[in-house]
Amino acid sequence: MATWFITGASRGLGAEIARAALRGGDDVVVAVRNPQRVPDDLASAPNALVVELDVTDAAAVPGAVRAATDRFGGIDVLVNNAGRGLLGALEEISDAELRSLFDLNVFGLVTMTRAVLPVMRRQGSGKLVHIGSRSGFEGEPGVSAYCASKFAVAGISEALSVELAPFGIQSMVVEPGVLRTDFLDTSSLSLPARRIADYDGTPAHVTLDWVGTANHTQLGDPVKSATLVHEVTSGDVLPTHLYLGPDTLQRLQVKLAQIEQDLAPWRERSAATAHDDVTV
Repeated sequence: MATWFITGASRGLGAEIARAALRGGDDVVVAVRNPQRVPDDLASAPNALVVELDVTDAAAVPGAVRAATDRFGGIDVLVNNAGRGLLGALEEISDAELRSLFDLNVFGLVTMTRAVLPVMRRQGSGKLVHIGSRSGFEGEPGVSAYCASKFAVAGISEALSVELAPFGIQSMVVEPGVLRTDFLDTSSLSLPARRIADYDGTPAHVTLDWVGTANHTQLGDPVKSATLVHEVTSGDVLPTHLYLGPDTLQRLQVKLAQIEQDLAPWRERSAATAHDDVTV
C-alpha cells in the first residue's frame, strides 16, 4: 500500500489516477481547488482524503502536505497533475496570460515538489510523477506557450531524476497525447484576449479551429491511461519518460527523425567547434 498525493484530482486524468490508486488498495490525497466538485466516489472512499488546494497559492501548500502526513503518515507518490492549456499564436499572447500559465503549470509544480521532498527524504524513498504532454517534446503551431510550459516540466523532471537518486527518490514525466477529457473546455483551456486576423488560415489558427471539432472526441482513453500510469508508478523503477498514447508514439518518431535530419548535415562542423587540443 502506498500513499498518493494527486493535484488537480477532481476530474480528467487526475481523477482517473486517483480511482486507479484506490482500486489498487492505496491511500489517496485528492487535492482540488473546489472540494464541492469532487466526484462522490472519490469523496466517500474510506482511504481517500480530500484537501482544498490551489497549487499557485504557495502559502497553502505546506498545510495540505501536513494534512496528508497527519492522516496517512507519509507521502509515497506525488502526482503533479494540476495544469491548464493556452492556445494562440505567440504574438497574440500577453505577458500576463503567459505568466498565469507558468504560475500553474510550472511554478505550482515546483512549489508542490519542494513541499513534499522533505517528507520523501526523511522516508528515504518516494516517487514524483509529473504530468507533462506530447507538447513537452515537440513544439506545435498555436501551442507555443503551452509547449514551453511542458518542455519546462520535462526538463525539471529529468534533472530531478538524477538530483534525487541519492535519496532514493525517483522522478518521471508522463507525456500523454490528446485524452478524451474536459481539457479542451473553457474551464481548462484559455485563448488569448486578442486575435490577430493575419494568422487566420495559418497553422497557428488552424489549431484554434481544431479545438471546436476535437473536444470530447479525442483519441486517448483517460481510464486506460490512468491505469497504465498507476501500473508503471507501482513498479520498482520508474522510466524517465512515460510516453503515453498512440499519437504520442507517432509524434515521437517524427521528432526523432527531425533531430537526425537537423543533425546530419552539420554533425562534423559542430564537432569541429571544439578547441584544437580536444579530441572528440
